[in-house]
Amino acid sequence: STSEYQSFPQTRNGFKVGMKLEGLDPGHPSLFCVLTIAEVIGYRMRLHFDGYSEYYDFWVNADSPDIHPVGWCEKTSHKLLSPKSYKEGEFNWVLYLKNCKAQAAPKNLFKTLSTPVTPSGFRVGMKLEAVDKKNPSLMCVATIADMLDNRLLIHFDNWDESYDYWCDASSPYIRPVGYCQETGTPLTTPPEYKDSKSFSWEKYLEETSSQAAPARAFKLRPAHGFQVNTKLETVDRRNPMLIRVATIAEKEDHRIKIHFDGWDHSYDFWVDADSPDIHPVGWCAKTGHTLQLPLGLDEIVVECLCFQHRLVSCPYSEVNLNRESSLQDRLSGERPSPSNSVQKPKRPETPAPFIDPQEDSPQERRQGERFPFYTEFTLQQALHQSVFMPSLSSSPTHRLHLCWEQHCRLLPEVSGLTARSVAKWTVEEVSAGFVQRLPGCQEQASVFREEQIDGEAFLLLNQADIVKILSIKLGPALKIYNAILMFKSAEED
Repeated sequence: STSEYQSFPQTRNGFKVGMKLEGLDPGHPSLFCVLTIAEVIGYRMRLHFDGYSEYYDFWVNADSPDIHPVGWCEKTSHKLLSPKSYKEGEFNWVLYLKNCKAQAAPKNLFKTLSTPVTPSGFRVGMKLEAVDKKNPSLMCVATIADMLDNRLLIHFDNWDESYDYWCDASSPYIRPVGYCQETGTPLTTPPEYKDSKSFSWEKYLEETSSQAAPARAFKLRPAHGFQVNTKLETVDRRNPMLIRVATIAEKEDHRIKIHFDGWDHSYDFWVDADSPDIHPVGWCAKTGHTLQLPLGLDEIVVECLCFQHRLVSCPYSEVNLNRESSLQDRLSGERPSPSNSVQKPKRPETPAPFIDPQEDSPQERRQGERFPFYTEFTLQQALHQSVFMPSLSSSPTHRLHLCWEQHCRLLPEVSGLTARSVAKWTVEEVSAGFVQRLPGCQEQASVFREEQIDGEAFLLLNQADIVKILSIKLGPALKIYNAILMFKSAEED
């Protein structure tokens, strides 16, 4: 229920880095995979697909219904997708844990349903009409592909399974067979269906030897109680390791529009009212998670001179505003490549009056774009992935090489310096000799002196250390952290 997953947690997050478990792949919601906990922050954790690049890691709450203990798939007769190096049928959890010298996450850490599983009338294989959440203007022919507890896996007939999603019987996205005809809403038929113009449910059910889900099983939930202009704490979907101060900008019966305080409205986005990524005020403080404060209105304008791939890698750049992801599909290729991303079949655009299509059309979203060689952004748009995603950039294999010549225009103080020379600095050279000379960082120099941070310690700092441990505001922290990255980049080059 909405309140169950959006209230304050009643227990601490007992999961630890390195523990292994089974869980759903957000990009392929019908697949259960072998996962490892890569990072724990408060009540949230970053999960890693064993055998795959860290680029595919994703974040969940500790009470997520999408994660399960080792052995769950076997117990519930679900197929477990093995790590990449294993052939089908040869994976064994006992041997795998032994070989990895790893621990299975204890069963008591996983959330158990507080509400009993009730007979719903739904069965796997039944047909219904459902909204395509990636293209919310479309109502499509769909099938219940799986059931777990009180949740249903919705699959669109003859479509790629990446469009699948989980919901419960009260979801506003699912309707009984015949709903479109009754309401005059266009129904999108399965692609390549021979009689799409004269589609008849009766005939289709007969052809597919299937049943319609009974109308009595659908229990549309009441409208949410969220109010416009109220505050909350929300996961930044462009950089999910961060939670930001946010305001509800608009509302519909079952969705709310999120605005990050201090950010331009072009970054606003819609979420379902029961999303696990929205939290009440105080959630971060209570669970031990860093809360990103609103950006100041006086943020400086920075000229972001980047090559095409660096612009694409910035989650806040204009070219990425309408993109879902620049990652290549995990199961079809290893390395993310915006230019080679897998093209999913395009949906026809059909208006559906019962829901307001706030998303861009699939044609717009999936078209390849040409990017300028460089462009000028405000600071909030020009933040590099290397700064905003320390979980990636702190790993040597993922460190993003910075554009040395161009970045020296932004921070001339770093020109000519390398990590090797910085490592020899004294505490005074770090604080007065360098930090104090950075524009806008004069006040922060004393913090480095008080904490006795010399050159070697300075190079080991990541963004989280600077913001959380040294209590330095985001603007100066970004400059300092970017300087550290540039020292390291100069060393590599």
